[in-house]
Amino acid sequence: MNTVVGGIEERAGEFRGGEAGPMADTQYILPNDIGVSCLDCREAFRLLSPTERLYAHHLSRAAWYGGLAVLLQTSPEAPYIYALLSRLFRAQDPDQLRQHALAEGLTEEEYQAFLVYAAGVYSNMGNYKSFGDTKFVPNLPKEKLERVILGSKAAQQHPEEVRGLWQTCGELMFSLESRLRHLGLGKEGITTYFSGDCTMEDAKLAQDFLDSQNLSAYNTRLFKEVGQDGQPRYEVRLASVLGAEPALDSEMTSKLKSYTFRGSHFQVTRGDYAPILQKVVEHLEKAKAYAANSHQEQMLAQYIESFTQGSIEAHKRGSRFWIQDKGPIVESYIGFIESYRDPFGSRGEFEGFVAMVNKAMSAKFEWLVASAEQLLKELPWPPAFEKDKFLTPDFTSLDVLTFAGSGIPAGINIPNYDDLRQTEGFKNVSLGNVLAVSYTTQREKLTFLEEDDKDLYIRWKGPSFDVQVGLHELLGHGSGKLFVQDEKGAFNFDQDTVINPETGEQIQSWYRSGETWDSKFSTIASSYEECRAESVGLYLCLNPQVLEIFGFEGADAEDVIYVNWLNMVRAGLLALEFYTPETASWRQAHMQARFVILRVLLEAGEGLVTVTPTTGSDGRPDARVRLDRSKIRSVGKPALERFLRRLQVLKSTGDVAGGRALYEGYAAVTDAPPECFLTLRDTVLLRKESRKLIVQPNTRLEGSEVQLLEYEASAAGLIQSFSERFPEDGPELEEVLTQLATADARFWKGPSEAPSGQA
Repeated sequence: MNTVVGGIEERAGEFRGGEAGPMADTQYILPNDIGVSCLDCREAFRLLSPTERLYAHHLSRAAWYGGLAVLLQTSPEAPYIYALLSRLFRAQDPDQLRQHALAEGLTEEEYQAFLVYAAGVYSNMGNYKSFGDTKFVPNLPKEKLERVILGSKAAQQHPEEVRGLWQTCGELMFSLESRLRHLGLGKEGITTYFSGDCTMEDAKLAQDFLDSQNLSAYNTRLFKEVGQDGQPRYEVRLASVLGAEPALDSEMTSKLKSYTFRGSHFQVTRGDYAPILQKVVEHLEKAKAYAANSHQEQMLAQYIESFTQGSIEAHKRGSRFWIQDKGPIVESYIGFIESYRDPFGSRGEFEGFVAMVNKAMSAKFEWLVASAEQLLKELPWPPAFEKDKFLTPDFTSLDVLTFAGSGIPAGINIPNYDDLRQTEGFKNVSLGNVLAVSYTTQREKLTFLEEDDKDLYIRWKGPSFDVQVGLHELLGHGSGKLFVQDEKGAFNFDQDTVINPETGEQIQSWYRSGETWDSKFSTIASSYEECRAESVGLYLCLNPQVLEIFGFEGADAEDVIYVNWLNMVRAGLLALEFYTPETASWRQAHMQARFVILRVLLEAGEGLVTVTPTTGSDGRPDARVRLDRSKIRSVGKPALERFLRRLQVLKSTGDVAGGRALYEGYAAVTDAPPECFLTLRDTVLLRKESRKLIVQPNTRLEGSEVQLLEYEASAAGLIQSFSERFPEDGPELEEVLTQLATADARFWKGPSEAPSGQA
């Protein structure tokens, strides 16, 4: 739920849309000149003590191993593609393979396209973009790639295996059949959180079943099979090291059984990703020996319990110790965390990060935290709609050493467990070295802005985004109360005196025991919450005290406000890339949120914001976004105030119908004048730029010393970093991944297509 994704200008994915042949359709390829940057953490790593380095090393190993589960959470073919690429580049590095490819008749451009594709698979942990959930395919003829693969050194060393991998994933690697273009449920797309025959109705039924048993969906997948009697049978499978073997009684063993729920058969099992989680647990055990304090030890013990048993309750207990571990030198979090990519919005994708504190920036955030209680009073809802007590969180700026998963955010506010957030608090982190990579913008690549705005934008984009990330995480995600009635019938608000400011009446709806924000608002929960947090950032950046904390006064402060607002309305236009007209659906929570804010500010009128179609200097369609800086306070602020109040009241009261009507109303993309957004979408696709790929370092244990291994900022450097990531057990891991994928392959194939012996 709670991340900021950095560098909005990177937002705009690849290029042309349209239904041309697969080679021409640039929406589904990564361009050869894609930006590649290195995550720089050398200085922060140098400052760690030997013990801190060992702690960071083992946590990084745990994160990288766990991140492999994302391949199994993305598409049926992703684990095979990963295994194939890893075998190719283990036998020949990118330069050696280049000689072979050119000898096979590839051009330099075609070989570069293959390297970019491979780098894309590694950085997204699969063949779908982590930002926007669109499939990407290699930008070269399939026959040429086949020649390279089957003639490679890897194929000479292991002919059966390499040919087998290619036969399994080659077709799917290139296929742009309409259902395969995006992640989604049922006919809308592909997902491996659910078996291929599951529909949104199945997802809703399963959520109700999970709620009835007080089980979280975060670490589950749902598999449906229709029995001989024509009745569906659902398997809810929890991620854990332990499987069906009889285990010592734990809080989970009583849940592992058959249930009948609303006439349907459910079986709760565990053991998903078992061999991968086994590796995670081994390294968490090793990290425990180097923990700085008992909070970290207890946190790791609970994570180990969670991944061993399949218990989200244990992960919550670990998160409690994690919240209490204030201001550690080495910060980390690991588990099934963000639910953006589950089409239903409640299953978590595996991620793990390890980072080091950046003291100078953290001091500014500490000052912001100290001012938070005062600033919360500025938000436009009555005090009863704010948490009873602001639980002072940790807020640090970190330099990331490792971020394993499908993508790297710029800021995070976790844990995502509502019950903990309301009572125990949370932590905020801003990922400084990720922000630094995503700020950098070339002037000629700055689309949709007036010429005289561009220099201002380049100068103030970084500083304004620091302010926005800080406010978004701390006072956006950190604000607001949910009205709850617990299992004993007690309310956490006064039913007699609390009045809904929108209706003037008493509170009519609330959350019942077991209901959460994610389970109740499901498909809109992530985006709605990002929209609330982004709006809080825009609203509070107008406060002079906030700007002073970040070191801006006078004309500079006004420029920071202007660029922050301008950045948001431009992002609202760029967001159209992430909207799919065929299914009238949004594929990215943050971008949908930014489009909604653009709509709210356009609706405010009085010339505050205008979006005008134009013709570019190249003779092709273009557009200009303008923001009247003299009207930000007089027109923009009141409009945002009304909108924010409505968002919060509907969230607090759990009013799903009202929340959907409001949010989906603003998120609708039509061709209604004056903006004609559907037509503008074509212009956005025409002029979009790919998100950068980020190369991360490795750590290696040499004796008792931990070395930092860095790589060049190129597709080849990114590939090399992955080739060296699992030096001891690479081939074994690839085998594990393909075995796990093969064991479930039948769930994404028609009955006639299941390979013999695996059905």
